[in-house]
Amino acid sequence: MTSQTSTRLLTLGHSPDPDDAFMFYGLAAEKIETGELRFEHILQDIQTLNERAMREELDISAISIHAYASVLDKYALLPCGASMGDNYGPMVVAREPFDPSELPRKRIAIPGLMTSAYLALKIFLRGDFDHVVVPFDQIMEEVKSGRVDAGLLIHEGQLTFASEGLVNIVNLGEWWFERTDGLPLPLGANVIRKAFDKPMLSRLNRILKESIQYGLDHRHEAVAHSLQWGRGMSHEMADEFVGMYVNELTLDFGERGRAGVERFLREAHELGFIPAPVELEFVE
Repeated sequence: MTSQTSTRLLTLGHSPDPDDAFMFYGLAAEKIETGELRFEHILQDIQTLNERAMREELDISAISIHAYASVLDKYALLPCGASMGDNYGPMVVAREPFDPSELPRKRIAIPGLMTSAYLALKIFLRGDFDHVVVPFDQIMEEVKSGRVDAGLLIHEGQLTFASEGLVNIVNLGEWWFERTDGLPLPLGANVIRKAFDKPMLSRLNRILKESIQYGLDHRHEAVAHSLQWGRGMSHEMADEFVGMYVNELTLDFGERGRAGVERFLREAHELGFIPAPVELEFVE
């Protein structure tokens, strides 16, 4: 347990969904040693966290890989905390099936302009498309209502869309895996302000990795904790969803994860979707 003297408060931003809640359970429940450090957990949707990172408002934050390309001067990547789609990931769904080649002629609801899902769909289509930004947890309703032709799903919608009567048009994680000879599709990561000195950067990386490992080692209780943000998910479905996005690649990007990020951002730059080449900077 942590000491109560000479505390130092740090802000930690992450999404209100089961995988992030699972990842930070060890910290939130004070299950790991943090010394004088305390963490204020700020739960906001990923688009809001991306925008806050642009303003350097949080010490540590979940962020879209897409948005990372815009905050290179402010934040470094932590080797732990990545969300990777390893032959699965964001998907476009609709009320009725149609060929993916028709997507450029459709109006598509997306969860945010800086999300990796939006960038992945632009790479898939080799260009932009008619879109409307909708909060991620309202996209399926927009599709079902007919206000849009299709929706780009992230989070648990990838598991629940069929029960809502929707059909898969394209799974971007599967598409990316096949065309890159097995690389994971990079979606999110944890970043940390470069203003910290190197010892503190390394220390915070260790603490966050310990939190992820604690969840993996105490899976049942960590999943139970994550159900607070499960939006009606059963324990079994939450466990499945957590397993998709909190795994060995979350403990460390590894060579495959880093290669996936490098290729994703390189292709985005080559297509003109991000303004400059990105050289990844990780905390050691």
